[in-house]
Amino acid sequence: MDIRVLGCSGAVAAGDRTTSFLIDDDLLVDAGTGVGDLTLDQMAAVDHILITHSHLDHVLGIGLMADSVLRRRIARGAEPIHVHALPATLDALRRHVFNGVIWPDFTALPSAQAPALRLDPVAVGQVLAFGRRRVEVLPASHTVPAVGYAVWPDESAPAWVYTGDTGPNPPLWARLATMSVAMLVIETAFGNDEQRLADLSRHLSPCTLQAELRQLQGTVDVLITHIKPGEVDAVMREVAGHGTPHRVRALVTGERLRLAG
Repeated sequence: MDIRVLGCSGAVAAGDRTTSFLIDDDLLVDAGTGVGDLTLDQMAAVDHILITHSHLDHVLGIGLMADSVLRRRIARGAEPIHVHALPATLDALRRHVFNGVIWPDFTALPSAQAPALRLDPVAVGQVLAFGRRRVEVLPASHTVPAVGYAVWPDESAPAWVYTGDTGPNPPLWARLATMSVAMLVIETAFGNDEQRLADLSRHLSPCTLQAELRQLQGTVDVLITHIKPGEVDAVMREVAGHGTPHRVRALVTGERLRLAG
């Protein structure tokens, strides 16, 4: 399984893109500004989008991509792009994005019978199948309804896990204790000097990350995401200062991750 990191920043600046991962050629996990680095043909090949929550840095690319690839997908007779998310997240997209004010309603365009997008609700604990790949919807704890995802290349392989935006999250670790994790992508949005802001916004800091990682069994590749532009070095120094048995580093926009399977 090939995972292309299209964006992993907590905000935008030159060279920084917000969260989006392309799995193989057809499955997108979150749709931040990193989607814009795909070619039109690459965007047109995406059949499914898994969304963690409704915040703009994770959903901005959905409507723009739908508009960009509409003609290409119609020409080849493709189905609508399926957007998978919690019902509350889908409701937020309907009311606040695809409302004809912020953006056209591509869930009913070019027609209600053959729209560019189809919104498919998911629930925590649900397992989805995309070819050989399996995806489980994981719990998250954020300021809006949110989830993470575990993705297995096939039934025999360990999982790639993405927490989404989350503060301390005991149910996540209870579930991960029952599975084999090959790689964990976890956010650390603030430095320790902004712990109060991290707590209010239900994000992690290096201090709370350390407490979370103590609950992760074994020795796992842990990739830190959602750090603000210009703060990566400072946050990662604090992460390193806390110590952990896991192999921890910062995720980098544009890198490719490989999982056997």
